[in-house]
Amino acid sequence: MILACLDLEGVLIPEIWIAFAEKTGIERLRLTTRDIPDYDELMKGRLKILDENNLKLNDIQDVIRGISPLEGAREFLNWLRTEYQVIILSDTFYEFAGPLMAQLGYPTLFCNFLEIGESGVIQNYRLRQPDGKTKAVRAFRSLNFKMVAAGDSYNDTGMLKEADDGIFFRPPESIVEEFPQFQVTRTFPELREAFIKSKKTVLAG
Repeated sequence: MILACLDLEGVLIPEIWIAFAEKTGIERLRLTTRDIPDYDELMKGRLKILDENNLKLNDIQDVIRGISPLEGAREFLNWLRTEYQVIILSDTFYEFAGPLMAQLGYPTLFCNFLEIGESGVIQNYRLRQPDGKTKAVRAFRSLNFKMVAAGDSYNDTGMLKEADDGIFFRPPESIVEEFPQFQVTRTFPELREAFIKSKKTVLAG
């Protein structure tokens, strides 16, 4: 079997922060790694906005409970598990992910942690390690795994480069132009075909 490493937000589920922005009406919370490649800069900006508006973890969790996977995501993930061992590599947080993982059938998820104060204020965030997606793929390769990775944003490009083959799913055109070496897919049927193609290519190599 080959490992499939998938991003979560933008690939299997909607962007959590965009959903929260729509709920709160705070446009600055719509920014994601598609807009700001530096994750520390992005998260510090988000935490500042939360503090300024007295927004807490439970406010975000209330929105998350209303989020469903992207249409076709569960079916695609169920199929992918028959062809690959699947691992979700995400920059989200375990404090966010629970309800979403339940809807996806509890796939294996590697992500990060939030530091929460007694009143529910999000005080800080803690990465498992910097550039964790890329380093996870590199570690799997050191164990002699072959792998194919799929993502949609700047913070996915490291793992796509490190994998034996990389696939974009619904990326912005600016990223496509900057990283033309990766397959580009826009629908789950296209993503499925890309994984079928990649598996043949990786096994042949």
